[in-house]
Amino acid sequence: MNETLPLGRIAGVRVGLNWSVLVIVALVTFTLAEGRFPDAHPDHSAWAYWALALLTAVVFLASLLAHELAHAVVARRNGVEVDGITLWMLGGVARLHSEARTPGAELRIAGVGPLTSAVAGGVLLILAVWLDALHTSGLVVEAVAWLAGINIVLAVFNALPAAPLDGGRLLRAFLWHRTGDRLRSTRGAAAAGRMLGWFMILTGFAAMVFAGDLSGLWPALIGWFLIAAATAEQRQAELHGVLDDIPVSRVMTRAPDTVPTTTTLASFLTEGPFGRYRHSAFPALAPDGTAAGLVTVRLINRAPFQARSTTTIGDVMRPLRDVTTAGPDDLVADLLPRLEASRDRRALVLDDGRVVGIVTLADITRALSWLAEATRPRT
Repeated sequence: MNETLPLGRIAGVRVGLNWSVLVIVALVTFTLAEGRFPDAHPDHSAWAYWALALLTAVVFLASLLAHELAHAVVARRNGVEVDGITLWMLGGVARLHSEARTPGAELRIAGVGPLTSAVAGGVLLILAVWLDALHTSGLVVEAVAWLAGINIVLAVFNALPAAPLDGGRLLRAFLWHRTGDRLRSTRGAAAAGRMLGWFMILTGFAAMVFAGDLSGLWPALIGWFLIAAATAEQRQAELHGVLDDIPVSRVMTRAPDTVPTTTTLASFLTEGPFGRYRHSAFPALAPDGTAAGLVTVRLINRAPFQARSTTTIGDVMRPLRDVTTAGPDDLVADLLPRLEASRDRRALVLDDGRVVGIVTLADITRALSWLAEATRPRT
């Protein structure tokens, strides 16, 4: 899930929002302001309901962020790098640089998320009881109690043994430990995820058709997401099996054409597409020859025509911190999910800060086709 609005870094982890997060904020705010709050405490003004509902929705997002940050922190402590966290309509996603290397690490990384939500729910529940004992406004107590309940529900739901939920990863860790086969364990967790997804879709539509309850659309939507994500997770595991132990250096395009950050756009455009610059994306180099970022034809075309003689590549490029990068010895299987989630669908291959290659999805797909053909049994 790509981020739309970067929020910076928390505990060294890049955090961002996807535009779809506005859907959950609007849904929570509207549901509380027009439903739960006035039903439970009808003696307040409309602005009080809406203001507290919006604040509650923001705190709910913060609890989702805490859940994903817990995954990220424990992943780093277990030797798994974290590329970032993105909050979106159906929760949050912690993008791990690679997979856990042992069932124990998988267990710790997956289990800390539901545990964090459960602890947050328990703390908020105690806070709601304490505020009620102090005779605080019933509306405030209602908001805190809702946050406590939703965090407990989040913990329980995420603990269900079905991929891609945290419980699915716990199931995979258990099966992996029992069988020693990561691919087989992933298939089992993915099958459980698809079963749960279909159950939620069927029950959601049944509620809408037979009970006229439109809220059934929500579990149906989550069920559809579970099926798609579980299938993608199984496909990713199978790709790992085919691409196992293949380094990035074997699929990358070596010594790609580069462009200095000091080059003006006008000068760059005079040499393409029939001159030196024949591609659609180029590594941008700092004056000392190290990688500075990535520039694409699309980014260049955004610059006003009249300013291209004074605008440089460095002014329009995507800076290196926002570009997917890899080392020559990194595994293709670990790079692939990051590449699919990147904005440019390209990764710069760096060795000591210098560009030694570039990898696109097409490069990996081509290698995958060859490997699949080579390993396909003959009849």
